[in-house]
Amino acid sequence: MESTALFNTVTGLWDDAVLPSLSEFIAIPAVSPAFDPDWAANGHLAAAVAHVKSWIADRDLPGVELDVVQLPERTPLLLVDIPATPGHEDAGTALLYGHLDKQPPVGGWADGLDAWTPVVRDGRLFGRGAADDGYAGYAAVAAVEALRANGGAHGRCVIMLEACEESGSPDLEAYVRHLTDRLGQVTLVVCLDSGAADYERMWLTTSLRGMVQVTATVRVLDSGQHSGMVSGIVPSSFRIFRQLLDRIEDSATGRIAIAEMNVDVPAGRQAEIRESVDTVPGFAGAGIPFADGVAPVSADEVEQVLNSTWAPTLSVIGADGLPKPADAGNVLRPATTLVLSFRLPPTADSAAALEAVVKTLTTDVPYGAHVELARLENADGWNAPELAPWLRDALDGASQEVFGGPWRTLGVGGSIPFMGLLNGIYPQAQFVATGALGPGSNAHVPDESLHIDYAKKITVAIAKVLDAHARR
Repeated sequence: MESTALFNTVTGLWDDAVLPSLSEFIAIPAVSPAFDPDWAANGHLAAAVAHVKSWIADRDLPGVELDVVQLPERTPLLLVDIPATPGHEDAGTALLYGHLDKQPPVGGWADGLDAWTPVVRDGRLFGRGAADDGYAGYAAVAAVEALRANGGAHGRCVIMLEACEESGSPDLEAYVRHLTDRLGQVTLVVCLDSGAADYERMWLTTSLRGMVQVTATVRVLDSGQHSGMVSGIVPSSFRIFRQLLDRIEDSATGRIAIAEMNVDVPAGRQAEIRESVDTVPGFAGAGIPFADGVAPVSADEVEQVLNSTWAPTLSVIGADGLPKPADAGNVLRPATTLVLSFRLPPTADSAAALEAVVKTLTTDVPYGAHVELARLENADGWNAPELAPWLRDALDGASQEVFGGPWRTLGVGGSIPFMGLLNGIYPQAQFVATGALGPGSNAHVPDESLHIDYAKKITVAIAKVLDAHARR
């Protein structure tokens, strides 16, 4: 295929078909179930699925089958099954993934912007779900259309768009197990829900951290008491919590002491990190809104990337039992509750890590205080398998032809449960995790936006990967 013609086709598809429909998609407040307990009754997730399904149906792809799959008590999933181009039926299934649910709107959007109003400004499409991850299904379809229009080939392509990723994908495994026979022999997985360190080259995500989350309460009293009367007699629940956290984290360095959360970083990943830092200096901390005078944990950029992709970390993301300052009285509070969120190295065993956290928090508790645990969660990370020669060659070619330079790798500090799940079910498959979430995309926060030209280039690159997959 001639790259210029392919890019021109993709550009036309994006300008004429994708952007208008994606803009309409932004207007649908399809908040993920974790943030909308009444999601089924409200119908926004169903509306988002129906909207994208209708758009794909109108694309007139030969032989395409569209199916909204919905298991009892679970969110809907859109399955798009596109037959292989003639002569390439033996390539196996290329499974392309995205999601249609969104983070809540949150406040603080810039003037003229809000979560549910699509706005194109300075080459970006603003609105919730534009970059995370509404564009993905559109890009996958556009890649297939562009291939067909320019004499390219593809194996069977199945596009899977779920509706609960922003809630941690609790329904996804059930759907993948339910659809195993229909998916067939998956030989390539393309995830478009990842990102880029800059918009100058293609970035391949090679690792994702896992997670453990626990809501812990330390209780010392049945009811609050006057601090002037009982302090010094009754131990502070907050102080006890500090002691428990000291067992887990070194407060001076942030290092996690739990053995089950620490792993050796593969030499190959360390080399990739150094290469990426050399290519794009400063990308790890770029765009972080540090308060004036605040320094990062480390000034060394390689260590910054290692810390955010392969080191375990603890973040206290919620609290209860602490009155607002204006409401605080001289009371020794009965209990303190903290939500502890751990990010784990990609190869750590999250179940073993969770068990270790529970044991650490509940064994030999100072003063015999009561520790109550709730909302225990864990999810494994993912370390990408070695690239097959055909895929490495395809990525090399696509990156040079589309971006004018070599591709680079990225470890992501967050989780995409789909990747580890699929890697376990299809261990022989090749994986391409990439996406348009780059600098300024603002996923999960105000002013989310999609870099339109970069999304077009990613679409062309995926088309070339699909062509190579069919011809390998």
